[in-house]
Amino acid sequence: MGNSIKSAQFLADSRMARAAGGSAEACFDLGVAFSCGTGDMPIDLIEAHKWFNLAALGGSEEGQAMRAEIAEEMTAREIAEAQRQARAWIALTQVRAA
Repeated sequence: MGNSIKSAQFLADSRMARAAGGSAEACFDLGVAFSCGTGDMPIDLIEAHKWFNLAALGGSEEGQAMRAEIAEEMTAREIAEAQRQARAWIALTQVRAA
């Protein structure tokens, strides 16, 4: 169990660092991790939608398709929260880049 938690944390840390640099691929990978529980990540559709949304904004057609797919399983309130979190991530990473 300890190794799987460490591998999930490594996955998240490495992808988040790349996502902060603007990698649509890293955002997509995080969306997959949160939508499927990859590497013992907790399944969290709000987080998954956020990352797929960021991937789509970065030009990922797969991110766009996956965002639409999981949105079908979410409430309007959950989607609104995911969108709010995506905007907050963009604002945070733009401040760091400046």
